[in-house]
This record gives sequence, C-alpha cells and structure tokens, in this order.
Amino acid sequence: MVENSLGALPVAAEFLRRLDVAGIVDEVCPGGASAHLSHGQVIEALVANRLTSPAPLVRVGDWARTWAVEEVFGIEPDLLNDDRLARALDAIAPALEQIAGTVGARAIAEFGIEVSRLHWDMTSMSVHGAYPADDQDEQYPVISYGHPKDRRVDLKQVQAGLAVSADGGIPVHARVFGGGVAEVSQVVGAMKDLRAMTGERKFWMIADSKLVSYPNVTALLAAGVDFIAPVPAAQVKDEVYAALDLTQAQLVDWVPERDEGKPAGEREAYRVLEDIHTLAGPRKRDPVHRLRRILVHSTAVVAGQRRARQKGLAGAGEEMDKLAGAAGGRHYKTREKVIARAGVIAAKRRVTACLRWTITTDEHGTPTLAWHFDQDVLNAEAAVDGWYALLTSIPADQADPAQVLIHYKGQGTVERRYHDFKGPLAVAPVFVQHNRRVAALIQVICLALLVFCLIERQVRRALGPEQTMTGLYPDNRRVRPTGRMIFYHLGELTLRIGNVTDPPTVQITRGVQLHLLHLLDLLHLLHLLDLLDTDITRTRWPQT
Repeated sequence: MVENSLGALPVAAEFLRRLDVAGIVDEVCPGGASAHLSHGQVIEALVANRLTSPAPLVRVGDWARTWAVEEVFGIEPDLLNDDRLARALDAIAPALEQIAGTVGARAIAEFGIEVSRLHWDMTSMSVHGAYPADDQDEQYPVISYGHPKDRRVDLKQVQAGLAVSADGGIPVHARVFGGGVAEVSQVVGAMKDLRAMTGERKFWMIADSKLVSYPNVTALLAAGVDFIAPVPAAQVKDEVYAALDLTQAQLVDWVPERDEGKPAGEREAYRVLEDIHTLAGPRKRDPVHRLRRILVHSTAVVAGQRRARQKGLAGAGEEMDKLAGAAGGRHYKTREKVIARAGVIAAKRRVTACLRWTITTDEHGTPTLAWHFDQDVLNAEAAVDGWYALLTSIPADQADPAQVLIHYKGQGTVERRYHDFKGPLAVAPVFVQHNRRVAALIQVICLALLVFCLIERQVRRALGPEQTMTGLYPDNRRVRPTGRMIFYHLGELTLRIGNVTDPPTVQITRGVQLHLLHLLDLLHLLHLLDLLDTDITRTRWPQT
C-alpha cells in the first residue's frame, strides 16, 4: 500500500490539458521528444510543481516521488532530474513570447475570458548571485541592477510584465524583461503583444503612470488602442488642483471592496471632474495630443497625505529642536555645519518646501539657530490634498468620468496577482545559473499563475452571483474563495494506491477516507472539485 500527496494535481492537470500547454510547447519547440518524455510534459510537470509544492530544480524529482505525479501525469519521477528540467528550460527559452501568446490566446478562447479591459504592469524580482555581465547571453533578458520594487538595491534583478483581464483577474499574457529595462519603454511592445493575442477584439489598456509619455500615447492612438493611466505628478501643477471646486465634482457611486462592510460615513468617497490635458512632443513639429483628463478627489488620499505630513513635521520639528540646542556645541561649531545638518533634516523628512530657518553668529562666530514652518506653504499643500489625475483616450460616450475611475481601480488586480506570483508560487529564490534559464523559469511560473487564477475564477463563477461559500474557515463564515484558500484545502488530499483488486482511493489527511465516486457533496473539500468541474478519476492510475 502506497500513499502519495494528491492535492491539486488532478485539477492542475485538467486545466493544463484544456490549455494544451504540453501540445503548444511541443509544437513550438519540436525535436525534444524522447522515448520517455517531451519538453511539453516537462514544462507541465514544472507548472504542477509550482502550484503544489515549489522546489528547486534539483528537488523536483523528490517532489514527484512523494506526490502522485506518475499516477496523474504518467511521468516516472526519476525522469524529472535536474538535467532534464534544465534542457527543457533551454529549449523553451528562445520561444517564450510565442508560447506565452499562444497559451494566452488558448485561455481566452477555451475559458471565454472577456478581454475588453486589460490591466498592464511590471514588477521586479531580486536575484541572489553574481551573474556577471560577461557570462550572460544578451539574446535573453539580462540580470542586472535596476530599480527594484522591494528596494533591495544591493541585488541584481529581472523583471516581468503581466496583462491581467478585468474578467476574473486572469494573467492572459506575461513577458520577461532584463533587470535594467525601463518600464516606460515597454508599453508599446506590450500593446503590440496584446493586439496579436486578442486578434480582432478591441480592448482598453489600463496601466500606471509609466504609460504617459509622448511616444507611448502616440503609438497607442495610432494603433486605435484606448487607454487609462494616471498623469505623472510632475505634469499637473498644484495650482490646477487648488483652483478646483470640490462642490462641483460628481460623487462616484462606487465602494472599494475593503470598505464594503463599513458604515457609510467611514467609507472612502470619490468625486470627479473633467477637463483637457495637452501632451506636446519633444519637437515643435510634433502634433499636440489633446486628451480627456479626469480629476479625482479621494477622502482616503486626503487622510493619508495629512498623516504623512504630520509625521514629517513632527519628526522634523523634533530634530530641528535638537539641532538648535546643539548649535555652537562640539559637533556644530560653525554656521556651515548647522546649515548642512538642517538641509539633511529637511530632505529626509520631506519638509524642504515649508521649513524656514535663520542662523546668527556672535562675536566669536558661535552659531545660533532659529526655525519655523511656513504656514502659508502648509495651507497651500493642504488645499490640494486628495487630488490626482487620470488620462484617457476613451470617448465620453463610452465612459463618463466616474466610469473611467472605476475602470482604473481594477488596476489593483495586477498588484494582487504579483502578490500571488511571489507568494504561493514562490518566484524567488531562483536556483538556476544562466540568465536564459532564469527567463524560462519565470515564464513557467507565469503559466502556473495563469492556471492558479483560472481555478479561482472557475470556482467563483460556479458559485453564482454572490461568489461566496462556507467551509473555507473554521468558523464556517461565508467568503469569496481565493486561489490560495482553494489550493490550501485541495492540499489535504492524498492518494492511496493498493493493487489491482484494491482500487485507488482518495484520503483526507484529517483521517476521513473517501472513495472517489462517493460523498462528493457531503464535504466542502470535494465540493470544490465539483465546482471546478474536474473529474479526479481522469488520471493515469490503474482502473478496475
């Protein structure tokens, strides 16, 4: 009698089958098939590993031996050695964009994903290791220093871009970039990838402020792709916001998900106005783009900016008082040293605009410091709290100002998917040596994220309009199932394999044993499988 972890393997296998990942990889990367295993089978196994128990390449074989990989995928564990895995990564590395686009198009068609709104963003992954430039293949994303999201400036990085559908937050397209690549320069390439993937379908591209550059906007307009993105702060002067009349702004009928359970008076409120934003090119002969600008006021942003300002003022005030007391002493004997320290305080606490000081010296040259905050400057800053601007090319008859804001708010979906990307799918640490394999492994993890998100979407859609269920938490409260929670509960399944007269059974690790075809809707765990429309008997284990 043998017991192996089963977990979400049957579900992952079913979704990989529907996406035809192995078939697509083998078609794009022919010549890798052996008598035992093709590149496509290896990539599917790597995706399954990331979804169930992420491991370094040298440990994937051990994972396959303790999980029901042979029974579900028909792959002997010993075939998944690190050399075979590395060869599969090498094989797909030259075709990552083609694989991503083909699988994304397959997902859209197979699962009926609505792609009229796509949210694009990039993130960085810090990489431990030297990765000398001379040892890297420049045909692939180069691991280098950049502007890391995690602020680990001491580490080199690689980057990934995701295009996520508003329908279910599905990452229909992913691309790997070098660590030093600027986000602003990748928008047009992402747009072209999405156009190729979506075919004749029209879509809106929603992104962060990196989209708003003259070349990007020009390319999007020429391609007929409408967009929404925040205007970079430097492009809108405070005087514009100060002149706005909040009483004339339209109240937006929308509540953030985090505020849904709060009393009305405690919820974040948004108001919007609209005007025109002009975007000029670098040359005089460049045509000027006149675009809709949605001016947004948020009560939560007001509160956050005021807290940050008060914190900065309090910290600066405390340090300036200490400096005033120390002026003329051992460490600040000269006027120049006092000035230098005051400048450091102002910059660190971000109060340069409002901090004022005077320094006088006596007959011995001993400095004395007096300081204060300029209240007029503080009042002017407070007058524009809460305001920011969105830029869009969407015609007004397709989206009014409130709708533009609501569509943009879906951008948070990309951040949540990156959280999944770096969390349960364990994008880091990366245990491979060559930059081409790093890129290939990250693309594999993007495929795993696609399956992860499709499973979440499938469960929620099967639950109906409320998209909630009980049984996921010990207190049995009704919640929207997340991918993490779904995989957590599916992880309780093990497979017990006997002999030809003792058919395979699924066992719950809490000790309750269930035959495959019985009691499916008596337990919430197996109810998940029912919602996923996955027959876990569709495996390669022996049947009687």
